[in-house]
Amino acid sequence: MTNSNGQPEKHAQLNQVAQRLAGRTALNASGGLDLMASVGGLRGIAEATVPALVFLLTFITTADVIVSALWAVGLAAVASLLRLLQKQPLTQALAGVFGVAVSAAMALMQDDARGYYVIGFYVSAAYGLVFLVSVLIKWPLMGLIYGWIRGEGVTWKKDLVRCRKYQIATLLMVLVFGSRLAIQLPLYWVNDVVALGTARLVMGVPLYALALWFGWLVSRPAPLCSTQLESDPDNEQGTDAAEIDPRM
Repeated sequence: MTNSNGQPEKHAQLNQVAQRLAGRTALNASGGLDLMASVGGLRGIAEATVPALVFLLTFITTADVIVSALWAVGLAAVASLLRLLQKQPLTQALAGVFGVAVSAAMALMQDDARGYYVIGFYVSAAYGLVFLVSVLIKWPLMGLIYGWIRGEGVTWKKDLVRCRKYQIATLLMVLVFGSRLAIQLPLYWVNDVVALGTARLVMGVPLYALALWFGWLVSRPAPLCSTQLESDPDNEQGTDAAEIDPRM
């Protein structure tokens, strides 16, 4: 079955999935991966890290879980309110405060600062499992994401080398989520809140951005020589990438 563009319906649906997955990944003017844009820019980094940083610093200073949680939620709420005032999408504005609020609620329910980090364990485990399964079924998620960004769609599935490269890029993300659990869970079990909070910050946006960048490099297509470009009738746009516009 094909759609109006002559594409197999399955491939069209996969391209739609890839487009949604790649929604926060961006290219720079030279066609390379724009890491800052991909992690939400300075504002996105601040919204992802400041509440957790303030929670940790406040708890170190006061040893009071309630005060620490209130500060974290308050800052996240202010950031979300600013987004609402700027008429940004409601889901985008509330996503940050929701995650912080759930984490703070866990800390308050347990009356233990470590509770703030529990949700992150489940999130890392879930994402790691999804990425790993995608590799095992030979539909690596980073292939869908980067393939759409590069204008490949899902044609890379026909190329064993390209498919393996995207599997490696996806395994890098599995490594990110797996390492978070391997390092942070023992810190949780030994009740080292300071080390746990610090590890969560370091292994959050910075580690994610590093894996994103390295996966982009690992999975890049081999450069075509001029004779290949001239002989390729489908290469109407040269090697320019399609312009397009992925946190705990």
